[in-house]
Amino acid sequence: MSVSKPYFQMPIVESGETLLPIPPDRFAFETPHPYEVLGAPYDHASPYFLREGVLVALQEAQTHLQQTQPHWQIMIFDAYRPIAVQAFMVNFTYAQLIQEKGWQASALSPAQQDQAWQEVYELWAPPNLDPKTPPPHSTGAAVDITLFDTQTQETVFMGSEIDELSVRSHPHYFTDLANQRQTPPKEKRRAQKANQNRTILYDALHMAGFQRHPKEWWHFCLGDQMWAWLTQQEQPHLSLKARYGRIEPIEI
Repeated sequence: MSVSKPYFQMPIVESGETLLPIPPDRFAFETPHPYEVLGAPYDHASPYFLREGVLVALQEAQTHLQQTQPHWQIMIFDAYRPIAVQAFMVNFTYAQLIQEKGWQASALSPAQQDQAWQEVYELWAPPNLDPKTPPPHSTGAAVDITLFDTQTQETVFMGSEIDELSVRSHPHYFTDLANQRQTPPKEKRRAQKANQNRTILYDALHMAGFQRHPKEWWHFCLGDQMWAWLTQQEQPHLSLKARYGRIEPIEI
């Protein structure tokens, strides 16, 4: 299935910045890494790497966060992702979705296949090998994150899980739910809390220069094609280029 994302139109002028390890003493980490547990083929690469400039900005975001929430940390769910891992997770998600729908993979109609792939690519970028259209995580400029409370030693309530294939993943889903009159009081309070925490996360990252994926509350980027495209939507007078393209992994 051919998939085109709107940000693929943005040109890339590679900066040449290297990948650097995310310091474990500064951030919380999702361990063991969820995709490695599933068997994703990282080989000698690590998911806990980012481009140098992106890592500096992420540390700045952590500082912004702790100015208002001193006991919270940014928790790294996923960062650098080789193309092989992207392909693995796309296929895994497709198989998982088929199973959840109760469909038989060997008996799917073309319409069912198309519907399933559309849902998968709503969340996942295609594992393109074309250097002009790299998946965001393969550039080392995208990071999937949540928040961690160092006092309770638990993740902060965000309303839905990372990678959830549902409208609850949309950043403003709980804003709308909290504002609906028919929402029951208990559900409204949970929606307000989820929205508040998502806003705290967004504000810290946005102040550091990141852009957020329009349909994923957890995905933030800086300097890649998605970042350039989203920034230009906000400031149409600019003529932006991405500075991070696909990068080969550093062996660890």
